[in-house]
Amino acid sequence: MPTLADVLARETREGELYDVLPDGRLRCYACGHCCPLPDGAVGVCKVRFNDGGRLLVPWGYVGGVQSDPIEKKPFFHAHPGALAYSFGMLGCDLHCSYCQNWVTSQALRDPEAVAPPLRSSPDDLVRDALRLKARVIVSTYNEPLITSEWAVAVFKEAKAAGLTTGFVSNGNGTPQVLEYLRPWVDLYKVDLKSFDEGHYRQLGGRLQPILDTIRRLHAMGFWVEIVTLLIAGFNDSRDELTRLTQFVASVSPDIPWHVTAFHQDYKMTDPMNTTAEMLVVAADIGRASGLRYVYAGNLPGKVGDLENTRCTACGDMLVERYGYFIRDYRLTPSGCCPSCATPVPGRWSDHFGGQITSRPFVPGSRGRFNVVS
Repeated sequence: MPTLADVLARETREGELYDVLPDGRLRCYACGHCCPLPDGAVGVCKVRFNDGGRLLVPWGYVGGVQSDPIEKKPFFHAHPGALAYSFGMLGCDLHCSYCQNWVTSQALRDPEAVAPPLRSSPDDLVRDALRLKARVIVSTYNEPLITSEWAVAVFKEAKAAGLTTGFVSNGNGTPQVLEYLRPWVDLYKVDLKSFDEGHYRQLGGRLQPILDTIRRLHAMGFWVEIVTLLIAGFNDSRDELTRLTQFVASVSPDIPWHVTAFHQDYKMTDPMNTTAEMLVVAADIGRASGLRYVYAGNLPGKVGDLENTRCTACGDMLVERYGYFIRDYRLTPSGCCPSCATPVPGRWSDHFGGQITSRPFVPGSRGRFNVVS
């Protein structure tokens, strides 16, 4: 029986994000590891490899698709209520012990992770998104940076069809991959998991490439939202949260920061589940650091006003939420407060067209996606 790695090695094509080094190795630029790969070597991500002097990258499959409310991504300042058609591949350049998408992200590291690849094409995915009346299509579930060539192929079709596009990413990028993505990606969510180099080393990465990516994303005009999963004893100290939120505010105080609740998952079952009180304390720190749009997630109805968007000038309610459900929407067609005309940063629709779903669901396949063998 072929292994998953054997199967995926066949589902490839030559990539675009690499250079040939003077000694013949290939330098991959898809993520911040910038792996130097001799012939036959596989990158940290486990899915990009040097085959006879060509960098082969994932192509022609998905690890799964799902229809999500855009608030689940989470994007709160981009087309509230929209359906986000979400797809992912397999593999990741980090190995977080608390990963909530470990079945896809760790599929090539962990034999317990079973996510068979499903054959697909960019046209298949975009037609499925349009069939479901999605407004947005998002690369997520594994780390999309390591499958950027595939995402761009999908997003070219998506943009031609009038869809907004997005990445849900750990942010471990490079200048090269961001330039490659810029024409095709509108929305970019970054998981800023910690503000401690030692913690990032535990997860298999480094802090600096993530900080550099956040700065570049904002400077390049992507719409950026930041998420921090709050974990007791890992990243919840007042000092670390202060440094983290001061950094985000230094890039722009208008970047929405979501602090979300950890629950015991995958290999991290020791810390307590995050409480609403912990989220509120973290949100207060973010506001004290100068962030104008701070949200608390994953505990609907338990975090007071921290699910809602308010005008920072007059305080009026602009978008009222309960979990992923939009209770009220009052922004003007130009994305301003209707009471005082203050612009609200984001990517807004010219009207609120209702909400197809406030819960994720797996779309019926109708034979569109077959398991790769």
